[in-house]
Amino acid sequence: MGSSYVTSPLLLIINTLFDLYIMLVLLRFMLQWLRADFYNPVSQFVVRATTPPLKPLRRFIPGFGGQDIAALTLALIIILIKYIIIRSMGAGVIELANVMAPIGSVGVISLIIIAVAEILSMFINIFLFAVIISVILSWVNSGGYNPVIGLIHSLSQPVMRPIQKFIPPMGGLDLSPLFATLGLMVLKMLLIPPIVFIATKL
Repeated sequence: MGSSYVTSPLLLIINTLFDLYIMLVLLRFMLQWLRADFYNPVSQFVVRATTPPLKPLRRFIPGFGGQDIAALTLALIIILIKYIIIRSMGAGVIELANVMAPIGSVGVISLIIIAVAEILSMFINIFLFAVIISVILSWVNSGGYNPVIGLIHSLSQPVMRPIQKFIPPMGGLDLSPLFATLGLMVLKMLLIPPIVFIATKL
């Protein structure tokens, strides 16, 4: 057994832990962007989990247009730290939208561009998961209040609402989640690979 026997599981753990926290930071940004209920218990958990590293950043990075720019900056910093750790472990590429991004052989500017591509990919994934989960919850929800359902609704409706204006429910069947899912998957396939390609050419 070679060194990859230990390295691969470590990379999996590192990627998973970093990505989970990055997702929380981006969720915080999205909750403010979409004006979701910040008193929702799930929202409060996201706020408490991300406030410590955001406090010092906000001293230097103010909001802009009512948006939490410090949260986006924090997500970018954490992704770059993840890349540095992955590079130090001898891994030279990561997978983004079915494209292999060479983080081990590019300069700082290219690394930042790849990090931006990962942030965009995560944004799309959050919307995608929200739409899929909202469909599942619509099948199993008993009608009682659930803070998770409220949060999922806040994240999925901005995607599905425009589609519902053009494709209303037919015979009680709402097709907007299907078209939203397809649209988000196609957007990810069209948006992320060109950004990674540009980064590799710098």
